[in-house]
Amino acid sequence: MIQHIRKAYNQQFKEEKYKAFLDELNGLFPGALDFRVAETPVFIDRAMKNKIISTCDYIIEQIKSPDFNNKIADAIPNGESFPHQNNIPHCLVFDFGICINEKNEFYPALIELQGFPSLYAFQGVYPIVLEGYFEKPDGFSSYFNGLDQEKYIQIIKNFLVGGLNPEEVVLLEIKPHQQKTRIDFYLTEKLFGIKPICISELNLDGRRLYYMVNGERKYIKRIYNRVIIDELKQEKKNFTNLVDIQKDLDVEWIPHPNWFYQISKYLLPYLNHPNIPATHFLNKLTAIPEDLENYVLKPLFSFAGQGVIIDVKPSDISAVEDTSNWILQKKVNYASCIETPDGNAKVEIRMMYIWNEGESDPILVTNLARLSKGKMIGTRYNKDKEWVGGSVAYFEI
Repeated sequence: MIQHIRKAYNQQFKEEKYKAFLDELNGLFPGALDFRVAETPVFIDRAMKNKIISTCDYIIEQIKSPDFNNKIADAIPNGESFPHQNNIPHCLVFDFGICINEKNEFYPALIELQGFPSLYAFQGVYPIVLEGYFEKPDGFSSYFNGLDQEKYIQIIKNFLVGGLNPEEVVLLEIKPHQQKTRIDFYLTEKLFGIKPICISELNLDGRRLYYMVNGERKYIKRIYNRVIIDELKQEKKNFTNLVDIQKDLDVEWIPHPNWFYQISKYLLPYLNHPNIPATHFLNKLTAIPEDLENYVLKPLFSFAGQGVIIDVKPSDISAVEDTSNWILQKKVNYASCIETPDGNAKVEIRMMYIWNEGESDPILVTNLARLSKGKMIGTRYNKDKEWVGGSVAYFEI
């Protein structure tokens, strides 16, 4: 979006360098990079950076507000609450689409928010590999708050491991070695010593969880939680004798599973900000908007864009059986703002925070970006396209 930087990058781009970059990235864990990596990073000027961060600040203030618990009191579906919830969401991620308004101006629009982890390990390594092949402009960084790669790795390690033995911390997932983001899991183990394990590998000794390594019990004191509850509900039928992780267990969660519901699309209708599209709970909608073509219909608790209806018709709304689990959100106009050799691309930027116990505020640490030329962001919607996929944004310092 910074024209002279974009022009210089595109002119200097060489396909053989991009392929060499991919080879090195794939070489970290051969066969584990299971999503497309874009040919380019994104460059964000200070004005856009300030708009994005000020919107994040607004959301965080709502989460910290005295009436927050009242707003999200009904967020967790019946029977899906976990015991011993802590007071803060350890992980916060906010997704912004770069959009264009009626005045032909770029602005950031909040698309999604989650009290759930993202690719913290991968985004600590990916930019450094990238910078070995493509020159980063002076005065720009993918990190925030004075962090560089070394400081970033250390702050994430302290956050995840703390004073524990890394063997006492596990990254918990469903079939982790089959997930598209598994390269992040492997880097989490390499950088922090935290082993990715499947929920089916958990065993129970009273209230204590453990997993086995070479015939030896390894007791778990902390779970770095990557289990998406919606996915777990779908996958349970494929497992036998699973430990019930909703039990009263002697374990810490980072983050606690309840935040998956509470910091989510469920919060959007309560947010009122120029950079946050108006959103309504479907069960509280008094009438279908006359300009329905300007809205998108989303299930509250889904992942990777599943279930989203972009071109909404009244019949789509009528077909929803449980209206309490759906929202209607004002559409935004993504800007085709990234110039590429075969047509411009749209972009979403994910701002990634961590929130340490005992601290009054979360810390913005890094970001990721996703480029798209399809109707929706995400690799599954951009097959057979180039200059799309996962990336990183460099922000003007």
